[in-house]
Amino acid sequence: MYRKNAEKLLEFIKKSPSAFQAVEQMKKRLLKKGFTELSEKECWDIHPGGRYFTTRNHSALAAFSIPEEGADHFHILASHSDSPALKIKENPEINVEGMYVRLNVEPYGGMLMAPWFDRPLSVAGRVIAREKGEIRQILVDMNEDMALIPSLAIHMNREANNGYKYNAQKDLLPLYGLGDAKGSFMKRIAQAAGVKEKDILGHDLFLYPRTEGSIWGSEEEFVSAPRLDDLQCAFASLEGFLKGKKENSICVHCVLDNEEVGSSTKQGAASTFLKDCLLRIYLGFGKSYEEYLAAMAGSFMISADNAHALHPNYAEKADPVNRPVINGGIVVKYNANQKYCTDGLTGAVFKDLCQQAQVPYQIFVNRSDIAGGSTLGNISNNQAALNTVDIGLPQLAMHSCFETAGVKDTTYLIQAAEEFFS
Repeated sequence: MYRKNAEKLLEFIKKSPSAFQAVEQMKKRLLKKGFTELSEKECWDIHPGGRYFTTRNHSALAAFSIPEEGADHFHILASHSDSPALKIKENPEINVEGMYVRLNVEPYGGMLMAPWFDRPLSVAGRVIAREKGEIRQILVDMNEDMALIPSLAIHMNREANNGYKYNAQKDLLPLYGLGDAKGSFMKRIAQAAGVKEKDILGHDLFLYPRTEGSIWGSEEEFVSAPRLDDLQCAFASLEGFLKGKKENSICVHCVLDNEEVGSSTKQGAASTFLKDCLLRIYLGFGKSYEEYLAAMAGSFMISADNAHALHPNYAEKADPVNRPVINGGIVVKYNANQKYCTDGLTGAVFKDLCQQAQVPYQIFVNRSDIAGGSTLGNISNNQAALNTVDIGLPQLAMHSCFETAGVKDTTYLIQAAEEFFS
């Protein structure tokens, strides 16, 4: 069971080189399971017993199920679709003395830069094109080795192993081709999209590493892959959502975008996307706005974003007591300054849920002298305020282009999500 779920996770990640493809994979799965797609541009015709989903920007998704008898509260599990990456700029080609062509890129999110060097890279995302008088978006995954960021030889920088401060505009530009490759990049993108180059009006394209995920270790206990943060939680959330009975509450599987850059976009946690969906659901089957507010007061959300595991080489970086380990179970995240929104009540509710699901859990708190990151829980609560717990799955090398987690932990979150949605 553990390995099977880990293999399904790796297949999902392989088909999700950007947030756009991740949402597309979830859409296909939901449609196959009988869910009806709703457009934000139209009035929603929803009914008790119905199963629906909607998307925003093709990079955020909310799927929900309404019990036959209706319900007076929500159960929400939220994660995010994006990961740190290198985004391709407009006018992407840079000529180097007529001998090489590089791609002009910029970092998206707080990335570890060093792991991106000397790896085969491809390109995925979306293009916006004019087609038959209409502007439409087309998903693109080149799915071939297209570029590489070559390291500078040790002979030319003898201090390379003593620490180096990378300059994103100089050091991170990938090599795309020799001089005669000039002018070919967008032609190749257009060909993959099935449109003419002149009809492409814009794009959101990202580099991604071609190294495929793997299961490894002395007992095959580890899983390594790109984008585990946060596709591991997004995958487990959807699996648990589909398995859950969804009989006693309005169950919502929500995947937001742009968490890695602060969530302040129309499809991020700071936007009205989740709030709009919840309000339209409640008003859609005849409830009043006041009844919606009462429902929110009795609802619960799990904010799922991966957590730091105890590092084998840097154990001193962890809290003296709360030291999550890989395959040790779901991590409940606390922070006194509310970088995480878990409090005594919501933490207790989630621990009780884990006990009912017979799933192990563990605790993460930063060292008091190390500032940690934040996640989508508190940010989304600014729009849709409800009791929320921040959790995640333990991993190493967070924000690397190749991260490591535990084979068992994906299954633990699937089981907890199934219990939550039941």
